[in-house]
Amino acid sequence: QDAFVAFHVDKVLVNKYLKPLQIGELAPDQPSIEPTKNEMLVKDFRELRATVERMGLLEPNQLFFFLLLAHILLLDTAAWLTLFYFGTSLLPFVFSLLLLTISQVQASWLQHDLGHLSVFRKTKWNHLLHKFVMCHLIGASAKWWTLLHSQHHAKPNCFHKDPDIDMHPFLFTLGKKFSVELGIKKKKYMPYNHQHKYFFITLPPLLFPTYFHCHTFYIAYTKKYWVDLAWMLTFYIRFFYTYGSLLETKSLLAYYFIFRMLESSWFVWVSQMNHIPMDIDYDKNLDWMSTQLQATCNVEQSLFNDWFTGHLNFQIEHHLFPSMPRHNYWKVAPLVKSLCAKHGIEYQCKPLLTAFADIVHSLKSSGELWHDAYLHK
Repeated sequence: QDAFVAFHVDKVLVNKYLKPLQIGELAPDQPSIEPTKNEMLVKDFRELRATVERMGLLEPNQLFFFLLLAHILLLDTAAWLTLFYFGTSLLPFVFSLLLLTISQVQASWLQHDLGHLSVFRKTKWNHLLHKFVMCHLIGASAKWWTLLHSQHHAKPNCFHKDPDIDMHPFLFTLGKKFSVELGIKKKKYMPYNHQHKYFFITLPPLLFPTYFHCHTFYIAYTKKYWVDLAWMLTFYIRFFYTYGSLLETKSLLAYYFIFRMLESSWFVWVSQMNHIPMDIDYDKNLDWMSTQLQATCNVEQSLFNDWFTGHLNFQIEHHLFPSMPRHNYWKVAPLVKSLCAKHGIEYQCKPLLTAFADIVHSLKSSGELWHDAYLHK
């Protein structure tokens, strides 16, 4: 299946684990495509996949990723050196915070590449560096991220299957259909008609310092990811030892919480701009390409947008080819756009600020739909 092909780099290895699950061959007179799936689109997408492999677009550029890691480490070091050489007064304190925030966000984009096995062709090297970047540089569990993010990619924006939209309905009401359903049922966990306002002070600044902070440790502990936990502890030992030697306890805690808030805000706006404004529904069991396209949109390309978003401005291409190195997204984008045009599928691409504004607009629209349905007698 297309999902299997998309997720696995070493198909010979993973096929060994599938053999015990085989129950027989499909009878010759049985259809190989389910009625809910577009047979011609499936055929054309598989041809595109073959073209991508022939063009070598799944092969990583090692220098590209080395330079990414180098600039992350330099920024991380510069953040501490700023306080060491210039003191802990307001100006160096703020400048150091900005440097560390940039380093952390760029590290989160790099761990994303490693988690998708797109940096090295050998899986074990991706896993090893993933633990270094995610656990040691960021302080979160690599296996925790893989567990949640794989589910997101398999069924993006599908309620009860994509953990990224689990904020519905407890914090926000998402999507037109679910907002109306929630209103009809008279469910009100939050004042959803104001969610486009409280979004600014809840999810962006607080996702990392609160929920992610607790959840990554909870999952790592309950699932016994002991190696990840050991790696994670090295981050906290390193951070509190190095910065604790320069800052008093209150300043140290403030420094930590502020950079986590800044990191969280940057991450949330970028990660949600491609999904929240798109269709959110139950799983319709569509074909791979249709499933990904109904839940994703792109942001215009520029050197800044590529760097600022970790190339997640090419969200459509990333979801169709999750193991593709991000430096090749721009090469496959015209081919994907052409295939969408052939099958009459909308290929959304918008400016960065428009994408941010669409998050707020979609939340406002969903909140209003809920409010109207809630008040309807």
